Amino acid sequence: MTTYSKPYLLFSAAIAGLPPDSTIDTTAHPSLYSPAKRGLDILGAMVGLLITALIFIPIAIAIYLDNPGPILYSQVRCGWRGREFRIWKFRSMVTNAEQLKHQVQNQASGHIFKNDNDPRITRVGRFLRRTSLDELPQFWNVLMGDMSLVGTRPPTVDEVQKYNNRHWQRLEVKPGITGEWQANGRSTVSDFEDIVSMDLRYMSRWSVLYDVQLILQTIQAVLQRKGAC
Repeated sequence: MTTYSKPYLLFSAAIAGLPPDSTIDTTAHPSLYSPAKRGLDILGAMVGLLITALIFIPIAIAIYLDNPGPILYSQVRCGWRGREFRIWKFRSMVTNAEQLKHQVQNQASGHIFKNDNDPRITRVGRFLRRTSLDELPQFWNVLMGDMSLVGTRPPTVDEVQKYNNRHWQRLEVKPGITGEWQANGRSTVSDFEDIVSMDLRYMSRWSVLYDVQLILQTIQAVLQRKGAC
């Protein structure tokens, strides 16, 4: 850990939502202190939240009529260097989904849980997942600085507890609403080690222009429903 002597680095850390500490690690991934990336995040989050506000009521009505209960679903996830935060989504499962999880077979390998035919997913929930509309509330996480528009897949707490040193590398950047996995595979990639490799590839290739490229690829994948659940 070393002390920054240039004020703009501390400013970049502040707008990125990182702790206001004068001894920030200068070996951290450059995306964390990029004003351009944070600016893109803020702009994208504001546009995303505007879209969310416009369609919130019809989505909320559909969710409630299909399966009465909370409209939003939250879960504690791990972000940069394991910092815990609460992620938000439109609820796509039945209200007691966590209690029923032990009844569902995991079709993925490694530390992630996945089942394409998960019976806990509601009818409206399947539509929300196919169209990625369930993830719209995450723009709030981006605006608050816990996430980025583009980054690595946000892991659960119990998943991180099983990580080895290679897996921990993916937590050196903020998690993203999209990334290599979502833009190039989505549900077709279910092997955890493959997801980690894609995350690490993103980190090695990162630039603001690459973020824009992945955003455009994700939009195309969503519209064409490539790899949709």
